[in-house]
Amino acid sequence: MAGRNFLFVPGPTNIPDRIMRSMMVAMEDHRSSRFPDVSRSLFPDLMKVFGAGEGQAFIFPSTGTGAWEAALTNTLSPGDRVLAPRFGQFSHLWIDMMQRLGLEVEILECEWGDGAPESRIAEALQADSQHRIRGVMIVHNETATGVTSDLAAVRRAIDSAKHPALLYADAVSSLGSIEFRMSEWRVDLAVAGSQKGLMLPAGLGIVCASPKALEAHSRAKCRRVFFDFGDMQRTNGDGYFPYTPSLPLLYGLRESLNMLFAEGLENVFARHRRLGAGVREAVAAWGLEICARHPRWYSDTVTAVLVPPNVNSAHVVDVAFRRYNLALGAGLSKVAGKVFRIGHLGDLNELMLLGALAGAEMSLADVGVKLELGSGVGAAQHYWRRTDTVPKKKVARSEVTYAGHSTGSISG
Repeated sequence: MAGRNFLFVPGPTNIPDRIMRSMMVAMEDHRSSRFPDVSRSLFPDLMKVFGAGEGQAFIFPSTGTGAWEAALTNTLSPGDRVLAPRFGQFSHLWIDMMQRLGLEVEILECEWGDGAPESRIAEALQADSQHRIRGVMIVHNETATGVTSDLAAVRRAIDSAKHPALLYADAVSSLGSIEFRMSEWRVDLAVAGSQKGLMLPAGLGIVCASPKALEAHSRAKCRRVFFDFGDMQRTNGDGYFPYTPSLPLLYGLRESLNMLFAEGLENVFARHRRLGAGVREAVAAWGLEICARHPRWYSDTVTAVLVPPNVNSAHVVDVAFRRYNLALGAGLSKVAGKVFRIGHLGDLNELMLLGALAGAEMSLADVGVKLELGSGVGAAQHYWRRTDTVPKKKVARSEVTYAGHSTGSISG
């Protein structure tokens, strides 16, 4: 199909050209004396993105799922009890991993569309007078439902119960896009992948561990080999890895961090907030609702759009892809057929997102959803123009020149 594919799933995300170029490197000896020049710079800069003032970051050649496993096996022992709310597909999959690793999981079942239930977490921890619960597991941004949980409120719930449990956070679809304050919120283990806010291909599983988590590592009895923190600690300090790392991805990560810092993390977060709000304006203009059940849980990186009961959302996704070369996220598990998802994270701006909204709008109309073409696009345009922070300057006719000559085409 002519033209570029419009990739608007909530990960993998679009890879900027400069990151693509940075990864086009010849293979080199990852044990050379020059290699640490690149690798050593990554760890402290990753800590900045996590908002971590202390602790340690680890980079595994894997995915976010591998980062999950690394965080669990390095800090827990078989039979340990953990507390995990289930409010989306990825919290469900994380729970499944915990159970398969031999952990005892106390599950808090929640409505899909809600975030982590802070009051119920506090109640469960208060009831655990023997402190058997070793960890509280929260998916920070649940991409299946477009919900961002309040990690600061979860930390307050843990503190109110005076409970020593570690706080684990899945930051796969939030890191580098949504504000994350690991030290301030006292998150002990945060996991991420390379293919979302970091704007890279899949292939890196990233874990940030607090000092409390690193201390727990010394007691953890879960078996691990590939994901062992100890092996990483023995080699990372010198700028090396215990096995062959993905050199192109490490060079790409270096460029990704450069881009995030050049824009400024606060500006990155503000951009995502504004883009996400514009998408929600579009959905409202279509006369549809989103899966997130309360404004405090609205995600800035993905919006899960509920379709009318007589429409299969998988049909919307299929029409968008086949007819308009637009990739939208499908509904998963409990919300399969009920929602489609618009990813708005990573390397994108208003005009890119308007193209996705236009394609989604046409696809909805094609499958029989009654809406006015242009309504969603127009609503997003109005919102983004109204909230644009770029100063507007009226340009005098005499200021507009081309090749040294006034064009005379713009008036003051």
